[in-house]
Amino acid sequence: MNEPADIIGTDGLPPTVPIFPLAGVLLLPGGLLPLNIFEPRYLAMIRDAMAGQRLIGMVQPADPMSRAVKPDVYKVGCAGRITQFNETGDGRYLIVLGGISRFRIAGELSTATLYRQVRADWSPYADDVDDLAAPDIDRPRLMKALRGFLSLHNIPAEWAAIEKAPGDALVTSLAMICPFAPSEKQALLEAGDIVERCTVMVALMEMALLNRASPQGDEHGRPLN
Repeated sequence: MNEPADIIGTDGLPPTVPIFPLAGVLLLPGGLLPLNIFEPRYLAMIRDAMAGQRLIGMVQPADPMSRAVKPDVYKVGCAGRITQFNETGDGRYLIVLGGISRFRIAGELSTATLYRQVRADWSPYADDVDDLAAPDIDRPRLMKALRGFLSLHNIPAEWAAIEKAPGDALVTSLAMICPFAPSEKQALLEAGDIVERCTVMVALMEMALLNRASPQGDEHGRPLN
């Protein structure tokens, strides 16, 4: 397994980036995302990335049910650097992306590659790389909501490790792995910073618990007979 060098800084981020549209999959700055690559176009994308800066832009289709070859995608994604790479005996690539920075799609390129490439505007998200301040999250409220949310979905947890985890790493990991809907994942991605992301995530968890506890209603919230 190959282990590349340190993550590049803001000044090294390129003006264009290949994108990998994948519904319900979230990469955040500072997070680690394992991927199993098997489609020919994305195998080509990984080969080309490994020959360059090893950057891949993760984005979500605007319609998660779309089966289009080139679906419309949300305008905000997150770029990750390939930090681990392994080729399997059956031709797949097993990679891990280390999240670096979000970007806004400024336009899509016309290219001859099998995969899509976009112009990336990194400027709205300079703090993704440069802001190292410790976040002041509402940890008690997060833990309360998390316990109920994981119980709701029958997901086991190692609470001792969760309690000890730094706030930024905890919020990033939970946002990436918890079973939120694709649109909710996008809302977490677009949150301004860790504190706002934590607030959004807690609200999503509390809403899920409230919906589970409330009687089923019609589209206006009125109870059904």
